[in-house]
Order: sequence, then structure tokens, then C-alpha cells
Amino acid sequence: MVALWEVSALLVLVLAAFLPPPQCAQDPAMVHYIYQRFQVLEQGLEKCTQATRAYIQDFREFSKNISVMLGRCQTHTSEYKSAVNNLALRVERAQREIDYLEYLREADVCIESEDKTLAEKLLQEAEEEKKIRTLLNASCDNMLMGIKSLKIVKKTMNTDGSWMKDAGGDSPKVYFLTGSRNNTVWEFANIRAFMEDSTKPPPRKLNLPLSWQGSGQVIYKGFLFFHNQGTSNEIIKYNLQKKTVEDRMLLPGGAGRALVYQHAPFTYIDLAADEHGLWAIHSGPGIQGHLVLTKIEPGTLGVEHSWDTPCRSQDAEASFLLCGVLYVVYSSGGQGPHRITCVYDPLGTIREEALPNLFFPRRPRSHSMIHYNPRDKQLYAWNEGNQIIYKLQTKRKVPLV
Repeated sequence: MVALWEVSALLVLVLAAFLPPPQCAQDPAMVHYIYQRFQVLEQGLEKCTQATRAYIQDFREFSKNISVMLGRCQTHTSEYKSAVNNLALRVERAQREIDYLEYLREADVCIESEDKTLAEKLLQEAEEEKKIRTLLNASCDNMLMGIKSLKIVKKTMNTDGSWMKDAGGDSPKVYFLTGSRNNTVWEFANIRAFMEDSTKPPPRKLNLPLSWQGSGQVIYKGFLFFHNQGTSNEIIKYNLQKKTVEDRMLLPGGAGRALVYQHAPFTYIDLAADEHGLWAIHSGPGIQGHLVLTKIEPGTLGVEHSWDTPCRSQDAEASFLLCGVLYVVYSSGGQGPHRITCVYDPLGTIREEALPNLFFPRRPRSHSMIHYNPRDKQLYAWNEGNQIIYKLQTKRKVPLV
């Protein structure tokens, strides 16, 4: 602005140099000419002022856009850093497993005395028991004593499917997955919106890039875990918020080669969640159709531990975990009565004589799925197109000695 006024002053001086002598100063034509020139000068100065203001405004907008872009770069940097840290954890776990396998290979070629082998075996068993107790150290000491009642929440036409809440969060959202092979997930705001098919707010439709197999899906801490259709043992971890596949794993131990339950003809891997975290149940090879229970670390999808259970897949229709204990539901010929006749506790804190007869309210057909939610302490089930909630009766486990 100072420069503009200096230019204006210079122009005034130039015009003054061409002014006529005083005797001609009163000439009307000359006065009119000088007045017009001053008007042109003022218009030029006004245009310069407007252009300067526009430049300042553009520069402010440019600075604002640069600040927004820098903020986005910082967000992306944090996400990439988190992904790299997660990869580093998985690499570290893989390295430990490789070291463990090398240790086993070296141990096989060593010739040790019988006493030393027995001592190492006892030590290994003690360490394994300590590891299991550390793994299942959540503050949960309840055991199932009965199924008190049922509530039919909704009726649909699909005989197979699953429905659930997030087993690892406090969200009231309800997720609805129809069919044994599909890739569409419906997200309802709450249980009332699910029951009434409310359109305010309408359910959110999620189209997965991959289809699930069976009805053993589970939602845990904002992620959908499911068995990938077309594969025998691949588990997919899907981010419900970002709508992206976050990770995947191959479940070991011959998983997915046979049906996990005889009366669930489409489910080869059943995923579950309880107070201790994420689990997988499948039928293992070479153990006469008995179920294998696997604990999965949900962050890195690493296998934490596996157990060969005494529970058979024959005549089974579903299972669930409560406080780290596996409860398997059986029925004769896929029809009632539905009862729990096999209970497996990795810690051995539940005694057979302490268990009552555990029957479900009579239903005409077998369940497509039964999942426990540790947040509201209820079972979510699917039976002949009915979405059902079972209320439970529990008591404290026998304290560990």
C-alpha cells in the first residue's frame, strides 16, 4: 500500500509539471481535464487495492489447505507406523516359532538317558501348565448351571445364518449375516431397530470382498472374523469401520477338512469369543472326529495354544465358550432334546460331578449357531430361521488348588 501511495504522489508531481501558468489556471477546460485524470488515477489505485486483497485471501486459503494436507500426512504416518509395528510383532513371533522348531530338531538327534528325558518331560508339562494358567488368567470364575429361558427376537426365512453383537466392545449395534455362503452384512443401530426392521436409522449394508463359509462368524473389538469360502482353513480379519481386510491366517492342525458338527452341514470352522478373547473350534484329523480347541491372538492372528478335547463332533450341532470352558450342544438326529453333554475345561477346574443336566428349551430342529456374548452374559442363537436369545444361570467355579 505504501508503494501505491508513492506512485500516486509521483503522478501528481508529473501532472503539476504540465500545469499552465497561474494566469491560465482558471481555464475551465484545463480544470476539467485535470479532474478527469485524477479520477482515472483513483480508479487505478482502487483496482490495485482490490487485487492486493484478493491475493491476501488466496494466500490464506492456500495456507489453510496446506495445514489440512499436513494433518492428513501425519494421520497416514501414524497408521503406517502402527502397521509396521504389528508386522514386527508377527515377525518376532515367527522367529520364536522357528527357534522352537530348531530346538525340537536338535533335541531329536540327541541321545539322552531315560531319567533325563523323563525329567525334561515333567518340566515341560509344568511349564505348559504354567503357560495355560497365564494365558487364561482373566478375572472370570463362572460356570454354566442352566439355561433359564429363551426369547425369540425375530423370524426370518433363512434356515442358516448368524447374528450377534460385538463380543469385545460396548456397542449396542446388532450384526445380521444370512446364509451359509454370503458376503453381505447388515448392521443395525440396536436390538430394537433389528426387531422392528426400523428405517430410522436404516441398517448399514456392508459388502465384503470375500464370502464366508458356514455360520461360525464372530465380531470382536470392531473386527469380523470368518472362514473364507473356497479355502479349507483360512481365517479372514475384516475391519468393519474401514471396510477393509485387515489380516488373514491359516489355522493349523488339519482345520477345515471335516465338518466341525455333524448337524451343521456347512460349518467347518466355528469361531467364538468369551472373557478370555478369540477362539476357534474345528474337527481335528486322526483323533476320531473329536473337536480341537484353539486360542487365537486377535491382534496378530497368532495361535497361542491348542487342545485336543474329548468332545465328539458326532451328533453335535453347536458349541460356545464361557470363561474359557467349552460347552458342546448335542441332539439326536438333528432334533430335540438339545443338551450339553460334553464340557471341556483346559484348566481342569470343573468337576463332572458338579455339573447339572444342561438342557435347552425344546426346539424342533438343530441350531445353526450358538454364540456367547461376555458383555451381556447371554447366548445368541439361530434356529430354523428364528433369532433367539437364551438367558443363562451360572455359579462360581471350584477354586484352583
